[in-house]
Amino acid sequence: MSTIEQSDPASLAGSTTDDAGWTVRSGGQRPETPAAAKPFDLAGLLAANPPKAMLGLHEEFINPSIAAVLKTIGFDVPFVRGQGAYLFNDKGERWIDCLGGYAVFACGRNHPLIRDALRQAMEADLPNLPGIGIFRTAGLLAKELVTMAPGELGKVFFASGGAEAIDAAMKMARIATEREKIIYCHRSYHGLTMGALAITGNHEFRDGFGNLVPGTVEIPFNDLPALEQALAGKDVAAFVVEPLQGKGVNLPDSGYLKAASELCTKHGTLFVLDEIQVGLGRTGKWWACQHDGGGTTWQPDILVCAKALSAGAVPTSAVLSRDWIHTKVFPSMNHCSRLQNTFSMNDLSMVAGLAVLHVLRQERIVENAADVGDYLMNGLRALMPKYPMMKEVRGRGLIIGIEFARPSGLRNIALATGWDLLHKADPSLFCQSMIMPLMTDHRILAQVAGHRLDVIKLIPALVLSRQDANEIIAAFDKAIGAIHTFPGPAWEVGKKLTAAAMKRMG
Repeated sequence: MSTIEQSDPASLAGSTTDDAGWTVRSGGQRPETPAAAKPFDLAGLLAANPPKAMLGLHEEFINPSIAAVLKTIGFDVPFVRGQGAYLFNDKGERWIDCLGGYAVFACGRNHPLIRDALRQAMEADLPNLPGIGIFRTAGLLAKELVTMAPGELGKVFFASGGAEAIDAAMKMARIATEREKIIYCHRSYHGLTMGALAITGNHEFRDGFGNLVPGTVEIPFNDLPALEQALAGKDVAAFVVEPLQGKGVNLPDSGYLKAASELCTKHGTLFVLDEIQVGLGRTGKWWACQHDGGGTTWQPDILVCAKALSAGAVPTSAVLSRDWIHTKVFPSMNHCSRLQNTFSMNDLSMVAGLAVLHVLRQERIVENAADVGDYLMNGLRALMPKYPMMKEVRGRGLIIGIEFARPSGLRNIALATGWDLLHKADPSLFCQSMIMPLMTDHRILAQVAGHRLDVIKLIPALVLSRQDANEIIAAFDKAIGAIHTFPGPAWEVGKKLTAAAMKRMG
């Protein structure tokens, strides 16, 4: 196999130039860079387009509405670098990133070992995406996932993202059971493709798209009688559920998942776990279902994972299923490709997944998520006696929700008045009135946990340290303290957001 060489006179000795201008090394078969080609210069391109210009490009060419929101809430910081649990702006100032790319950076941003693994994959000249042929690295990652899976999940189907994997799981369930109906939960979030959207219980995402995939039924989360009633007709292909709901950070009761699994088995329905956001260490265990004994006393029929598997570098997702389900989906050579996609097993995504699993094990990152998550939640809970609007701090590992509620009692009439004013304008504004100063004053990047919810959500990289946790706790102490002074600076933020909301409504 030929090797890459620099296009200098020494390296071109004994080489030839073909009719297209490509320089071919003597004895090699792969063309090198065209002799007359100008090299791609990323550093120069970025230098010519400084960070502050990026918002304008987004506004002009991508999504003007998002650009307007970023300006309004102060999230238009010109970040130039990410490292571990942090983001840095063009002045070298550091933010603790509690969004984590929406939970993809389990191992932190730009982990050197993962970056090196991707470099190795590029330099290996792998036979990427052969189409009809053996994919060089996919089997390696599939074996790793099956080995660590909770229960008897023996086969893997790879996709390019979480929603795409959910679509595949829905198809597999319908084929395997020869049923159509799929049950999902209120406030669930499974993705925004037409299939995944049809079983997403946050209806603000569904508005305006018309009829979605038929045969889907919504039930309350954490409600076993509702599930049993929905299954009673024995016509349900699958019950798709998150072992911990990402929107709102809602935890199931102890024993709920096990009982739901048993109900599904009783009625011939597949039990499908969506571990896209909470799997691979996020909750302090490899799989979130393991908090309820998953894989020992009960097990899923299908499990979907994504996000962290990509390292935040190359999109990938996986659908793990029992062998008999896989056999039903792919029963013969004639049906060997009834589920497929173009990029799903590309070598870079497979290597990224392998490197992520390696780093999670070697650096004991899952254990760190459990330790630092408990430490952070306990520190935030310690603030609750000071602040009557703090209702609950809940979560597992490093997915944490801080919920607020309208204060009661004569001593809190002023606070209740401020609460009512903000919620009348827009129910999402209260949490945003804290998230903005967290971002601008304390350099903590966080988010509201869902539409019209009074919950702030933290999903940082799993490499977060106790020192980082102390900074987060101190920042929340100040931000929550400010919202408990009415009128005060935090309520001025609320007024600004209210004015922006009124302007949007015309």
